[in-house]
Amino acid sequence: MRKKVMALALFSTVLLAGCTTESSGENNEESSSSIVESDDQESQTESSTESEESSEEAIEETVEEYQYQVNPTNYAIEPLDEEAADEKIALLTIDDAPDKFSVEMAHKLKEIDAPAIFFINGMYIESDEGKEALKEIHELGFEIGNHTQTHPNLQTISAEEQKAEILETSALIEEVIGEKPRFFRAPHGANTDVSRQLVADEDMTLMNWTFGYDFQPDYQDADALLDITLNTELLYNGANILMHDREWTNEVIVPIAEGLREKEFTLIDPKLIASPESEEE
Repeated sequence: MRKKVMALALFSTVLLAGCTTESSGENNEESSSSIVESDDQESQTESSTESEESSEEAIEETVEEYQYQVNPTNYAIEPLDEEAADEKIALLTIDDAPDKFSVEMAHKLKEIDAPAIFFINGMYIESDEGKEALKEIHELGFEIGNHTQTHPNLQTISAEEQKAEILETSALIEEVIGEKPRFFRAPHGANTDVSRQLVADEDMTLMNWTFGYDFQPDYQDADALLDITLNTELLYNGANILMHDREWTNEVIVPIAEGLREKEFTLIDPKLIASPESEEE
């Protein structure tokens, strides 16, 4: 689990610092009596136990923060708490990042405190410029997803090519931001048995969408896209909205987010969506 590893890493750092200090003391000071050493060891043991217990408690509290899940059948977002089933929620997702407009879109969303997932194509983060763009989006607080290396239709390539498309992108993302993506979205929503199994093996969650329009010719216009996104009959509770790194989408990303809120939708933070990685003990 990503959060657990981070907590344990911090705990290990504390222990290492303590060991370094003790070693330095031995080099520069006379040895203490055996009684003092024994007391110090007992104190360190008690301190270590307390720190470990505190870390475990913090991890448990973090896991309890997950509030939603992806419906594996229709990819809608659902509350884990049945009592919150009537909550009006929607998720913003942006594919093909970080091509041309993703960084600008991220800053716009950040200004209005609107969370989203940015799904990354590995080909865009092979350059130093692309890596910096990804890092900037991540540091603004946005969740990062895997959208394959070169955006192929996975159903038209071999099993080995599918694996390379997914694994290479995850590796590049981890290289830049220090963590693997928790969510995978296949280009065109075209998953295969191979991609489904690999995504499960990698502790990721498949995430297609419930609706999206900005890739369709009739809606490659800012006004038309805004109108259909806010007024489509497909906009229902749990909507998982597909958008792309496109000029017309960039123009209306803020009005879309604000319009959803005016319709009383809560834009959920994808960091609160559970994944297989987040469910590990």
